[in-house]
Amino acid sequence: MPTVHELLDANLHDVFGNRDAASRAAAAERTYAEDVVFTDPESSSTGRDALVEKAAALLERAPESFVFAEDGPHYASTDTGALPWAFGPAGAPEVRGIDVITVADGRVTRVQTFFLSA
Repeated sequence: MPTVHELLDANLHDVFGNRDAASRAAAAERTYAEDVVFTDPESSSTGRDALVEKAAALLERAPESFVFAEDGPHYASTDTGALPWAFGPAGAPEVRGIDVITVADGRVTRVQTFFLSA
């Protein structure tokens, strides 16, 4: 069963940072509960498919040079974790935020994303 640390990494890199649709979908199936709830300042959605669509739409709007990078350490307990991230060209992020996940039975059940206010 994956650890909270591994699920934080999978959420950021294997799903939201993954520009290959088939690989992203496979990673989402391994990472999230079917009824995962995703919330960010723009919207809230329920379901693995909706989350994958959100990631795809984000990456489609972003230039190819934009990548997700960890922007601080993992914070984790047995069922909750947080990971700061940056998004933009390598070394010059344009957006920063933090993802907070809730985990049950080895899968992410909730993702709450916060953006850094300017």
